[in-house]
Amino acid sequence: MANQQPPWTLPTRQTEEPVLKVYNSLTRSKTEFVPRNGNHVKWYNCGPTVYDASHMGHARNYVTQDILRRIMTDYFGYDVHFVMNITDIDDKIILRARQNFLVDKFRMETTAASPELITELRDAWRTYVQDKLSKGKGLPDGDKPVSGDEEKSWPRLVGLYDDKTWKQECSKRDEKFEMLFSAANRTLSAINTAEGLVKSGQTGQNVAHQLVDDARDILAVALDAKFKSTVTDPAVFRSLAAYWEDQFFKDMGRLRVRGPDTLTRVTEYVPEIVSFVEQIIKNGYGYEVDGSVYFDTNVFDKADGHNYAKLEPWSKDNRALLEEGEGSLSAKAGRRSGSDFALWKASKQGEPSWPSPWGPGRPGWHIECSVMASAIFGDNMDIHSGGSDLAFPHHDNEMAQSEAYHNCGSWVNYFIHTGHLHIEGLKMSKSLKNFITIDEILQKYTARQLRLAFLTQLWNTKVDFSESSMSGEVRSIETTFNNFFTIVKALVGQVEADPSQSDGQHHYSIPEVELTQAFYETQSSFRASLCDSFNTPEALVHLRDIVSRTNIYINSQGKNLNIGLVSNIARWVSNMLRMFGLGEGEKYELGWGQAGTEEGDVNREEVLMPYLRTLSSFRDGVRRLAMAKGDNALEDILVLCDNLRDTDLVPLGVALADQPDGKALVKLMSPSDLIKARDEKRALVDAKAAKKAAAAEAERFKRQQRLEKGRVPAEEMFKPPNVPEGTYSKWNEAGLPMLDGDGNELSKSGAKKVAKDWGVQKKLHEEFLAWQEEAQ
Repeated sequence: MANQQPPWTLPTRQTEEPVLKVYNSLTRSKTEFVPRNGNHVKWYNCGPTVYDASHMGHARNYVTQDILRRIMTDYFGYDVHFVMNITDIDDKIILRARQNFLVDKFRMETTAASPELITELRDAWRTYVQDKLSKGKGLPDGDKPVSGDEEKSWPRLVGLYDDKTWKQECSKRDEKFEMLFSAANRTLSAINTAEGLVKSGQTGQNVAHQLVDDARDILAVALDAKFKSTVTDPAVFRSLAAYWEDQFFKDMGRLRVRGPDTLTRVTEYVPEIVSFVEQIIKNGYGYEVDGSVYFDTNVFDKADGHNYAKLEPWSKDNRALLEEGEGSLSAKAGRRSGSDFALWKASKQGEPSWPSPWGPGRPGWHIECSVMASAIFGDNMDIHSGGSDLAFPHHDNEMAQSEAYHNCGSWVNYFIHTGHLHIEGLKMSKSLKNFITIDEILQKYTARQLRLAFLTQLWNTKVDFSESSMSGEVRSIETTFNNFFTIVKALVGQVEADPSQSDGQHHYSIPEVELTQAFYETQSSFRASLCDSFNTPEALVHLRDIVSRTNIYINSQGKNLNIGLVSNIARWVSNMLRMFGLGEGEKYELGWGQAGTEEGDVNREEVLMPYLRTLSSFRDGVRRLAMAKGDNALEDILVLCDNLRDTDLVPLGVALADQPDGKALVKLMSPSDLIKARDEKRALVDAKAAKKAAAAEAERFKRQQRLEKGRVPAEEMFKPPNVPEGTYSKWNEAGLPMLDGDGNELSKSGAKKVAKDWGVQKKLHEEFLAWQEEAQ
């Protein structure tokens, strides 16, 4: 018995671990996240429709989804299979590709400006004004130009357009009004300019091409209406989509968005889409009309175990959303219900097509995600994500047709939707002139700053992107972490450069105990925030708080600080920031991190020579002064030291901070930041010196005036020529006036005043005499 181990008791848990809860659009609440298969998470994310440049709305959606994905994989440790699609055939792609092709062909074939070209474009302009403005909702009925009278009415409309209130009212009725009106106004101006040039004999190709370029928006509509059926080459549509897909992923790379584990494209899954639609029809939820196939929402909604529009049941009859979801090229007739949507669209002339049992056609918009996600994940997935604008009808239609195909009641377990992006409080729109592409925004801010802007706001709420927030809160957060990493790196580097023996102190007293406790409390709070539906704004606050606590500790402890504790905290903060995608690098790196390079890739001479030359120059100066043995050698050497610190090392990004123990703390920082800080400090010193000099000059001038005034003796100050002849007629022996110019005695107050002035002048004259004697 003596050789047996004593009984062991299972510890009692004192604190419960928080569980991950996610705001689920299917419940409109935070629900516990439970993957179906252990740690494996199936996640499908709606990708872009590639027909134009990526913009800030894309950045908001895909950067945010990337942050959530990183938290799931890099923090919570889930094994995520992340699938994203590319919509490379769609009404928007077809229309844009076809119109671009026709305009480019027209431009190439137009070799000269002519009256016929002017007439053709003027007719296109009139049609555009009637279709887009007169028949549109923007213009009030009383201001709509009558057919055939468009040009005569236009100057009056331009005058009204200059009225801000009138324009705002038109934009409220049609958010595209400003864009449509501007295109019409720009085109008419170009037509009139070209007409004048043609009449003066300037008919060259450059004039014609300038006109085509200025009228492109209107010409595209006219040419498409006339020649769309002639565009039959599938490469026209594929090339546009391929180009913008490539640009999209380049933009995502610049934003540090991780690529999907699996990427799908609609055009690669057309046979699977056809089979999917066939099965939906067999299951009784689809019907064919004139080569198109529609989903029967009413039949589905009434079937046992099925519900249509789970995400937004209140939007079932929203005609505007339903029609927008169908696309501008879709047929409207033949559907049994207004909420029915296309699974397969019969292709018209000028549209790409694939063979199907119902004739040549192309996939509906909603069916693509159902088919591709089902092909990879089967009849259920853990997470489906996308922008909040896709909830209805796109995601609701996805779920309906997928559950109809699989005969299941729940195709998606958790739907997460990122919030809208507004610019300075307004919805981003080309018509509002606040449309910003990713390329444009990255010329002004870094990917890290944009990501920080999104991290400071909840992922599922509306984000208001503003200049003030970027220059204020975001800049402040970045600066806080930058300064923290700079000082900690310098302290760690100092220890590594001088690994001294123990000083006999353990450096773990009350301050260290308190900081350690604060650190572990921060880690716990940080986890709780991320478990609370990825609350990144709150998580960032915890990181900033522990940085602040650590800075206070560093400043209070001086040389007695525990560098190991400080380093541990800084590395954990670094890891969490990199987990959010704010930097790249290995987990053990301190700071934001950066992409590593092999030693062989580094040009040592290019990197080291600027520092070595500076060091050599400093050494030469010190040796020269020491060998000269001048009386002021020590002062001159200190001047060299200051010059090294303030002038030579600053452009190299090296900051030397003098410490009480005589050792400088070496910090590596941004050269531009150091130069800016140095110049600001110098400007402040110069301003103080200038102010002091100005004050001294003012005092000197004031004294000079006082001395000049004291040049006259008090006995002579009330006598000519110091006063006008006849001012006074009698004086006493001290020079004080007794009678005025008319022989009358001075009044009591007058006598009192001259006596006072006489006393002041006497003192001034005494000062003058003293200064004169001193000057001699």
